[in-house]
Amino acid sequence: MYRVIAIVCAGLLLAACESNPDWMKTPDWMKTNNFFKSEPSLETIRFESEPPGAEAKTSNGQSCRTPCALALPGKEGLTVNFTLSGYQPDTEKLELVGLGDGTSQLRPNPVLVALTPALPPPKVKKKVVHKKKAAAKPAPKTPPKPASAAAPAQMAPPPQQSTSPWPSAPPAGSR
Repeated sequence: MYRVIAIVCAGLLLAACESNPDWMKTPDWMKTNNFFKSEPSLETIRFESEPPGAEAKTSNGQSCRTPCALALPGKEGLTVNFTLSGYQPDTEKLELVGLGDGTSQLRPNPVLVALTPALPPPKVKKKVVHKKKAAAKPAPKTPPKPASAAAPAQMAPPPQQSTSPWPSAPPAGSR
């Protein structure tokens, strides 16, 4: 009796494989040949700066404003540049440190940076540059004008026709 049940179950399983229902299909994640290859692990690194608000930009192109955290690949060391307006930029290195059990991690974590205020630009005294005036060409010498040609000091009355000190007689027919 057990043999008959085993043969029937085997036949049903064989028929089920022939129809290939959805639950029997190979999942997409198993179809790739990378099933046994491990992807680089991502490690979350925290960045903090004093004062906060600095831009932290890693050598692989990721960036954020502090305080923040980034998921970085733990396959090699990285550099992180911190910049903030009014402060000198700073650079920190993240190194890959082996833990002894075959794994490794990026260190330091968290990355703490104290930014140094930028020095104010030096005050530059403006030098006043005096341009030397080109020597003016001397004006051609002209002879002095005679006194009569000079501007008249006062208007002289029109000359009288008679030279007599006495007034002349009224014209005829005016009486």
